[in-house]
Order: sequence, then C-alpha cells, then structure tokens
Amino acid sequence: MFTRIALFLATNLAVLVLAGIVMSVLGVDSRSMSGLLVMAACFGFGGSIISLLLSKWMAKRSTGAVVITEPRNATERWLLDTVARQAKAAGIGMPEVAVYEGPEINAFATGANRNNALVAVSTGLLHNMTEDEAEAVLGHEIAHVANGDMITMALLQGVLNTFVIVLARVVGGFIDSALSGSREGEGRGFAYYIIVFVLEMVFGLFASMIAMWFSRHREFRADAGGASLAGRQKMIAALERLQLNHGQSTLPSQIAAFGIAGSTAKKLLMSHPPLEERIAALRNSTAM
Repeated sequence: MFTRIALFLATNLAVLVLAGIVMSVLGVDSRSMSGLLVMAACFGFGGSIISLLLSKWMAKRSTGAVVITEPRNATERWLLDTVARQAKAAGIGMPEVAVYEGPEINAFATGANRNNALVAVSTGLLHNMTEDEAEAVLGHEIAHVANGDMITMALLQGVLNTFVIVLARVVGGFIDSALSGSREGEGRGFAYYIIVFVLEMVFGLFASMIAMWFSRHREFRADAGGASLAGRQKMIAALERLQLNHGQSTLPSQIAAFGIAGSTAKKLLMSHPPLEERIAALRNSTAM
C-alpha cells in the first residue's frame, strides 16, 4: 500500500533532515566542499549500513518471525530441506528459516551476509500454496540472497542519500546567493536552511524513485533465479497464485521491498513490478 512507501520515504527523509541539522550546527555547507562530502557520506551511508547490519533482528522483531531450529512437523521439515537444497545449488550458506503469522501469501529474505541470511514465509503462504508454488517462492528469496540484493540496495541508498545531501546544499547555496545578493564567504541566512530543507525533500523523492526502479529490476532477476532453482512453470504458477491474492503485502515498511509480493502504489514508487509483467517476462524467457 501507499502507506508503506510513505513510511519508507519518511525514514530516508528523516535521515536527511537530521544530517542537515547536525551539519548546520557544525557549520558545514556548500562552501566547505571537502567537509560537506565527508559529512554527507557519513550520514548517507551510516543509516543504510546500520539498517543492513540490524536487518535480521529488525525483521524478526517487526514480523514476529519464529526461526525453525528443530522442525515440529512435516511442513517445517520440508521448508528446511528445500531451503538447504536451494542454498547449496545457489552457492550460499544455509540461511535461517522462519515462519511468521500473516494471512497474505508472502515471504522475504534479509541479512547483511549472503552466507548468514534469513528466509521467512508467512502462514498464509503455507496454507494457500502448493508445495511446488512454495518451492518457487523460496527459490525467489534464495536468489535475492545469492544476488546480494540486500547489500546492493543498502549501498545504493547510501549513494543516493549522499548525493541528495550534497546537491541540496550546493544548489541551495546558489539559490540563496541569487535571491539575497550575498557573495561567497558571507554568512548564510535563515532562508538558506529553508531552501536546503525543501530541496532535500524534492531530491529525496527523486532518489526514492531511483531506488524503487532498481528494486523492480532486481525482482525480475530474482524471478529468473527462482525459475532456475525450482522450475519456470512452478515460478509462473506461484506468481499466478499471488495474482489471485491481489499481490498484497502487509510486511513492515523496512522489509516490504524484499518480499515476493509488493504494494500497489504509483508505479514510480512501486518496489515490485506488476505481477502480469513478471509472469510475461518468465513466459518470454528462453533461458530456463
């Protein structure tokens, strides 16, 4: 839903606002380019890296996912065996496997290390998918891990945040000078910080569009990976099952982008491509 995308944007914008406040207090602006770049990189990458390192803990806490240590039934045994087989085929370490309560058909993968990841499935998936369909979904998530998507997304967001911080201050400095008639070296007025704040909101929105574009692109790659691990027809059947379930996701915003089902927000801010496009891409593929 749009609410989850709004929360995602709000989180990143909050980082930018905090960066702006600290940098203003420290007197770092567009006239001290070296200091600006250093501080922007610290804030731009800091939040993303910390979130990545805490991703497994945050995912378990926010969804209530319970890691399977000793299978209690045939379903949990099948989950562990399937993930173990696919992880070996993908050349990654065995992820933790968990189940979380949720009526929707969904699953997600997260973790800072491809050899120490977490793959979790909803109870809705276990109750409403066949084993073949569930196998394809697990393959999709294993492909995310093998492709290093969690790390890549964190680094991309760090780069985007850095550019937003720098561009907002550089452009803000030019605008403030043009409007006030001040020269380089003169003190910044209150208007400068208002301009920078507005520019951070605008540039932050465009940065989020870029991040979501990449997120949609990696979904196609994960679908292809799932088809390779489980079979193309199984992957298509799994996506068609999601279509019947409207592809809705109730995952918390911080991990929604790593679920197999995404939101139905405006296309530029969608973390997942439309399911019909994903199915068409698999049907048109000749690689599997």
